[in-house]
Amino acid sequence: MAVIEARGLAKTYGGKPAVSDLSFEVHPGSVTGFLGPNGAGKSTTMRLMLGLDRGAGTTTFDGVPFTSLHHPMRHVGALLEAKPFHPTRRARNHLRMLAAANAIPVSRVDEVLEQLGLASVARGKPRTFSLGMGQRLGLAAALLGDPHTLILDEPANGLDPQGIQWIRELLKSFAASGRSVFVSSHLLSEMALMADELVVIGRGRLIASGPIGDFVKSSRHNSVLARSPQATELAEALRGRGAQVEALEPGLLSVTGLDAAAIGDVAFDASIRLHELAPRTATLEEAFLEATEASQEYHAVVAPVGDDPGAPPPAGAATDSSTTARYGEDQQ
Repeated sequence: MAVIEARGLAKTYGGKPAVSDLSFEVHPGSVTGFLGPNGAGKSTTMRLMLGLDRGAGTTTFDGVPFTSLHHPMRHVGALLEAKPFHPTRRARNHLRMLAAANAIPVSRVDEVLEQLGLASVARGKPRTFSLGMGQRLGLAAALLGDPHTLILDEPANGLDPQGIQWIRELLKSFAASGRSVFVSSHLLSEMALMADELVVIGRGRLIASGPIGDFVKSSRHNSVLARSPQATELAEALRGRGAQVEALEPGLLSVTGLDAAAIGDVAFDASIRLHELAPRTATLEEAFLEATEASQEYHAVVAPVGDDPGAPPPAGAATDSSTTARYGEDQQ
């Protein structure tokens, strides 16, 4: 089973770095989520990993670059764009063509069509498929060679809630068999349920890499909720111990910088009654937004209710037209 090793990946578009000296590893037996804001370089990174873009650095799969793999679909399955197929070639024929090029038995085509819920539309033309059905056909192609590694860019695009749950279980099962999954998504709540490890980038540079639990624990949004009829006295005592304290409502404090045991000790020593101590764990969304705050490429400006829609935007704010133009130039 393959270990993915990316070392020193870099790519520049028009003099602007899209990916800069990016290195990380993806280990077998885990789903590794790939996160970053729009424009962070996620899609470019995946293309560099598969040799589809020219750039610096190397990526190996058990020590072998993708371009050197014999019958690559039997080693690495990839889905990097929506509807990656000829629109008028029938779905089954599309997969048969890929199978022939990679010495994959035709019987495997029917297996993946059944597995992906596409058997009833096997003779259909992809141009008639919805985005969700097109994603399923792309996934069928990725799974066709029964590979040891999957590299997927936003595979849940266009899927309904049942389809999203289905792909989560599919990828977790794939990883549980000892294989590797590297998957990007903007659905952070779904990534929290699916991923074991994370690679987080911003402006093409590595921000974090490791277990998802460690990433969430590093967030400042982790806190302890403390309820007391003597909340004012408790807040003063806790601040004296270096904690950061915020009053959420009368009698309820949010405390960071001390764990629940330490807060209980402070209260005991000060003869302060406690009615509740409850650790609050940050969400993946909170941890992600905090970690990437300085790496946001685009910042929206929300006008207060009642503002004149015809008034000019605040100084430094992008207008709708300029924002759209910049997004058109974005390289994910």
